[in-house]
Amino acid sequence: MRITMIGSGYVGLVSGACFADFGHAVTCVDKDVRKIDALHAGRMPIFEPGLEQLVASNVTATRLAFTTDLAEGVAGADAVFIAVGTPSRRGDGHADLSYVYAATEEIARAATGPLVVVTKSTVPVGTGDRVEQILRDTRPDIDFAVVSNPEFLREGAAIGDFKRPDRIVIGTDDARAQDVMREIYRPLYLGDSPILFTSRRTSELTKYAANAFLATKITFINEMADLCEAVGADVQDVARGIGLDNRIGRKFLHAGPGYGGSCFPKDTLALLKTAEDYGTPVRVVEAVVKVNDARKRAMGRKVLAALGSDPRGKTVAVLGLTFKPNTDDMRDAPSIAVIQTLTDAGVAVKAYDPEGTESAKEVMPASLTYCASPYEAAEGADAVVIVTEWDAFRALDLSRLKSIMTAPVLVDLRNIYERAEAERIGFAYTAVGR
Repeated sequence: MRITMIGSGYVGLVSGACFADFGHAVTCVDKDVRKIDALHAGRMPIFEPGLEQLVASNVTATRLAFTTDLAEGVAGADAVFIAVGTPSRRGDGHADLSYVYAATEEIARAATGPLVVVTKSTVPVGTGDRVEQILRDTRPDIDFAVVSNPEFLREGAAIGDFKRPDRIVIGTDDARAQDVMREIYRPLYLGDSPILFTSRRTSELTKYAANAFLATKITFINEMADLCEAVGADVQDVARGIGLDNRIGRKFLHAGPGYGGSCFPKDTLALLKTAEDYGTPVRVVEAVVKVNDARKRAMGRKVLAALGSDPRGKTVAVLGLTFKPNTDDMRDAPSIAVIQTLTDAGVAVKAYDPEGTESAKEVMPASLTYCASPYEAAEGADAVVIVTEWDAFRALDLSRLKSIMTAPVLVDLRNIYERAEAERIGFAYTAVGR
């Protein structure tokens, strides 16, 4: 199949490269000339494990190409995927669909024959209806079929998620479009990956419902962590105790500083706005958003408490800046609020992240000092704070760490160390919910 991917960001590039690896001919289109030039040179615009090698092998096999010319990309395509950004709109929290609609108009003008147009971007319920209207109004002479096909990719594990998905959701009632989508996903279908065909609106809502539910699990266990601290229980054991129940499951029950990233914050807000527009408020999700926003600064206050009664003038080493490991994504990362809380209190902050330094410079306070290793960050610090659970932080030499610090304080916001181990070495250890 000939596939065109409009947008060469996280979703578009990963999806395009994986489709090409299935054997399809894929063209990724992006208006950003620098991004396309970088891709032609083999440089990735994002950090995702395995992506550089996947892109390179499929470019070499001539199955994957990049262009800034949308008309060139769309000509002769069997399916065009829209994978542009849908950030939260300033002022009201609605998903900003301007990029989706602009891409739709360009696709319509460039179409040369019957075409299946697929929204891969995360979009509110009813967006597909508007996309279809734009296509037909712009080019009434072309037979368009519009499909919703949301992505369920985890940053840091996106390639595995795409190739071994829990499910593939396809929203369309058009028989021709269903045939095209079956052929596109045939390699996965033969591997028994479940494909769920639904109405378009059902598919659009499914993505938001999934992310809101996962965000709820994270927020629930974080509140249980606070209760555990108050009553003297261990949240990790509580999480195991409830997670072994198959109705609940173990995933997303790790207490920490709150969720961030490209999906959960904006998708929960967009779901709230959709529910509000239709007069069916979702009170649980409202609470999730409120609690998660408050939690990030609360974690900053936890660090301040560990520093003692007068934190002003002290230095804290922050390990991990990105919202999760194996990505360079800083969008709504908990580290932003934690560090802002510290700097507001007059604390100097040094930080290290394996991949996120350049992205962090765009959103962090100018006073933040970036370091080349965890130990450089810890040198002379009054406390070390683990904010993101990168593998590189799971086996630190705690004795070495303590020897170069001004004060032996370890604040473990991801619970990756055992209290007994840290205290044996001489640390004053603070965890979450333990």
